Amino acid sequence: MVGIKDVARQAGVSVGTVSNVINRPEMVAEATRDRVQAVIERLGYVRQESARQLRAGRSRIISLLVLDMANPFFVDVASGAERAAREVGLGVMVCNSAQSPEEEADYLGLFAEHRVRGVLVTPADVTGGNLEGFRRHDIPFVFVDREVPSADGCSVSVDDIEGGALAGRHLIAQGHRSAVYVSGPMVLPQCQDRRTGLLGAFAEEGLAEEAVVHIEAERLDVASGRDAGARLLGISPRPTAVFCANDLLALGVLQALFAAGVSVPAEVALVGYDDIEFAAAAAVPLTSVRQPAFRMGRTAAELLIEETGDEADIHQHRRIVLQPELVVRDSTFASRPGM
Repeated sequence: MVGIKDVARQAGVSVGTVSNVINRPEMVAEATRDRVQAVIERLGYVRQESARQLRAGRSRIISLLVLDMANPFFVDVASGAERAAREVGLGVMVCNSAQSPEEEADYLGLFAEHRVRGVLVTPADVTGGNLEGFRRHDIPFVFVDREVPSADGCSVSVDDIEGGALAGRHLIAQGHRSAVYVSGPMVLPQCQDRRTGLLGAFAEEGLAEEAVVHIEAERLDVASGRDAGARLLGISPRPTAVFCANDLLALGVLQALFAAGVSVPAEVALVGYDDIEFAAAAAVPLTSVRQPAFRMGRTAAELLIEETGDEADIHQHRRIVLQPELVVRDSTFASRPGM
C-alpha cells in the first residue's frame, strides 16, 4: 500500500507538506500543491481514514441500521439521512437487521469496533437489550420510526395511532362497518399503534372492537401479505374492507385477492401504510397512509449531527413526532368519479 511517506519522497517534500495538501491545501503554494497532487494521482495514494479518525478523535461515518432494506420505505429514510450527512461532509453506512435481534446485535458490535460517529436505528430488539448494551460504548444513537423509551436519546417517529385512525375513518366513510387488520409481528410498536388507531376510529362510530378481525403475519413483506390474503379469504362472511400495517403487506393481499377472482375495490376495499412508490403503481392504485420517510431520515441525521458536532455540549435530546397523511386512490372507491 502506498503511504504518505512514499508521496513525500516522490514529490521531494516533507510528510507535513503532503498532509497540508490533503487537509489544508490553502496553506501550500500552488506549484508545490500541484506537484504533490500529481504524485498522489500517479501513485494512487488513498489516505488511511482509520488513522486520521484516531488522531481527530471521531469518525466521519454515521451508521443507519434498518429493519428491512427490501422495503422502499427504508430506502427513502436512508436517502434523507444521506442527504443531511453529505451536506456536512459525512458518509452513511447502511445496514439491514432483517428484523432479527441477533443480526442487530452483530451490527451494533461492528459499529462499536469501528467507532462510528453515531447510529441511526430502527430497533429489531423490542426489549431494548441490544441498545442498552451498546450505550456503554458512548456512541450516540437516534431512534428512527420509533419513539425512544426514555429521555436518554433522540427519536424521530410518526404518529401511528393517528395513521391507523385515518385509515379507519376513511373506510367508515365509505360505508364499511367491519374490517380486517393485517399486521406484521405485534411485538413491533408500529403494528400495535396502527391497530389502536383503527380500533379508535371504529369506537368513535359506536362500533365494537369485534368489528375488526386481526390477522398477524410473520413479516412485513409481500409474501406474508399473500399468505394473509389467503387466510382472510377463508373468513365467513367475507370482509369488505382490509387495512394493512404496510404497503408490502397490502400488495401481497391484493395479489391473493386477484388470484381468487375477488375485485378490488368492488368487493373488498384495501388500505396500506407508508405510501411507497409501488403503491401508486399497483394494478389497482393503492390507498395508503403516507409517512414522510425522507424527512424522517433527514431529521434523524440532523439530530445526530448536532449531538456529535461542535455544539454537542448544548445539545438537548428531543422526541420529534411527524404527522401521517391519507392518500386516497382507486383501491377504496373514494377516488372514483362521482363518489
